[in-house]
Amino acid sequence: MSKYIFVTGGVVSSLGKGVSAASLGALLQSRGYTVHVRKFDPYLNVDPGTMSPLQHGEVYVTHDGFETDLDLGYYERFLGIKLSRTDSVSGGRIYWDVLNAERHGDYLGATVQLIPHVSNKIKEYIARPTDTDFVICEIGGTVGDIEGKIFLESIRQFANDVGRRNVMFAHLTLAPYLEQSGELKTKPTQMSVRRLLENGIQADVLFVRSPRMLTPDEQAKIGMFCNIPAKNVITSMNVDNIYKIPLVYEEQHVFDIMAEHFGLPMAAGDMSKFHKIADYLTADLPTCTIGMVGKYFDVPDAYKSLNEALFHAGVQNNVHVKIKKIDAERFTPNDCKDVDGILIPGGFGARGVDGKIAAAGYARENNIPFMGICLGMQVSVIDFMRNVVGDKDANSTEFAKNCTPVICIMNDCDKDNMGGTLRLGAYPCNIKPNTLAHQIYGADQIFERHRHRYEMNIECQAVLEKNGMIISGLSPDGRLPEIVEIPSHKFFIAGQFHPEFQSNPFTGHPLFNAFIAAAMKK
Repeated sequence: MSKYIFVTGGVVSSLGKGVSAASLGALLQSRGYTVHVRKFDPYLNVDPGTMSPLQHGEVYVTHDGFETDLDLGYYERFLGIKLSRTDSVSGGRIYWDVLNAERHGDYLGATVQLIPHVSNKIKEYIARPTDTDFVICEIGGTVGDIEGKIFLESIRQFANDVGRRNVMFAHLTLAPYLEQSGELKTKPTQMSVRRLLENGIQADVLFVRSPRMLTPDEQAKIGMFCNIPAKNVITSMNVDNIYKIPLVYEEQHVFDIMAEHFGLPMAAGDMSKFHKIADYLTADLPTCTIGMVGKYFDVPDAYKSLNEALFHAGVQNNVHVKIKKIDAERFTPNDCKDVDGILIPGGFGARGVDGKIAAAGYARENNIPFMGICLGMQVSVIDFMRNVVGDKDANSTEFAKNCTPVICIMNDCDKDNMGGTLRLGAYPCNIKPNTLAHQIYGADQIFERHRHRYEMNIECQAVLEKNGMIISGLSPDGRLPEIVEIPSHKFFIAGQFHPEFQSNPFTGHPLFNAFIAAAMKK
């Protein structure tokens, strides 16, 4: 039977529960154990798909096409695993399932209540088989949030169901430092653990977010008031890069705490891949600057996977990557005078699209390495049709109804093809030989993850290729363009998919690796 680790948080949000959960998994993997991770979010959205990136950060997409919380990206990148639609569960989805079951008559006339019906549904998701040694479940929000109480009750029940020694409760808290008095305050941590106890859960290990390492006296004080051994009070110290967190936990013998709790043999772990990243961070390496032309810069996590993918490519190319944020709504050519490459990410809606089209044109005209993602591919095609082919009416039907439909919902262009729903998850793409895409991937067929509604109109292929832009990647049926490139350009490639969702710090992603290599040559 799998063993379970539940990661909860208190005091404030954004303490890093997702990174901590992934780091615990990395410690277990380093000793040869298999790990699966799940995220439970108490909010009432059925999934994050309709949530603004300006409020909640990016929407991550799994291989099987489910829109999830961005923490699943941490799990996949740290652990090299593929998660699915059953691994991101919201309160809205739980209530949706319960109410549909009630309407269907599944409860045989019983009065439907939070306990046992909602709590049992949460436990069903927790217990879904994984064939792994460990299942790590992160509970979103903070202890004390009213919508999260039923999730805490469910994991309390679950621990009793499977046996307390098969479950570990890891709790993240905050120890703020008051500069005026020069003190690190432990009271918020004590109060958070007390709130957790009010829900019937005794923390087994505490991860205390702090600007510095806790002293032995501070650990002892927290342990005494929180009813756990002082050695189980771990400093979750602020670091300059999230991939150092597993090393911070390793130095504090966190695996030994898990081993003692679960009755595992003590064993040394192989953390060399994380040490390699730590060495890279301090190495004296050249820097390349990538101009990212986007519109969601007000929230740091809005382009989380994209920022990570550029960092990963920097690791693979032994170069430090600096991201210059360029507001698409205020774009001018001067914004790109000092960049080594231009990247246009995905997005929805017309806001800033003219700036993105102009940025794609600037990269094309000035032979600057260019990479377009999703909408970034679409604007590069619109620019080419307008300014090389000469069709000034070229546009997307997302932005203009009376236009040459270079980009459109496919049922506007082809009545027998897709409808207007989002294309989500991994789809195959056949790559043409003797193209930049084939050189980068080294494969005839790839699978990349999508999240978009509009497609490039295949009817534009002939005129584009006549003027110098080729379609180098197509859906297997030849109807959906997936990759475009300009062979005469130093490096110009764009994909309809989101390659950032399959990048990781240990290998990077072929497209990003090649893009950064081209930027370095510039």
